[in-house]
Amino acid sequence: MSNKIMVGMADMKVSKHPGMLVTLGLGSCVGICLYDPSSKVAGMAHCMLPDSTQIVNNENVAKFVDTAVIRLVNDMARAGANKRSIVAKLAGGAQMFAFTSTTDTLRIGDRNVDAAVKVLKQLNIPLKSMDVRENYGRTIELHTDDGRLTVKTIGKGTKVI
Repeated sequence: MSNKIMVGMADMKVSKHPGMLVTLGLGSCVGICLYDPSSKVAGMAHCMLPDSTQIVNNENVAKFVDTAVIRLVNDMARAGANKRSIVAKLAGGAQMFAFTSTTDTLRIGDRNVDAAVKVLKQLNIPLKSMDVRENYGRTIELHTDDGRLTVKTIGKGTKVI
């Protein structure tokens, strides 16, 4: 695949077919992957935190689940996607470290996944599949030809969702 587009941490990108969006090392971050099968436009966001309203320095919309999904949908529409055809897949949101405390603040992975599910529901975007939570990192590849999401993990193998 010649058109491989890297999506960094707190970053988002959109690609038309032919292309592949890739993000490396999702730990507690969540990879939000959107795809419109009718136009073959794909979008990926690598979000670090669930809620932009809880942080003072929140200019980077890609850093937060609540703002990234909205921007990603609009960017995809500008690239030719039909908002009503977009479907979603999620990966990441792991609990990378064991904590003795049960406080919500340390459960960033869970909170990222919950925030993504919530905003997708609010936007009426069907969530087709997820590979989330657990305690290991992931690298993901979103393919623009058919919207498949390849999830690679160390020690857990590779799967397509």
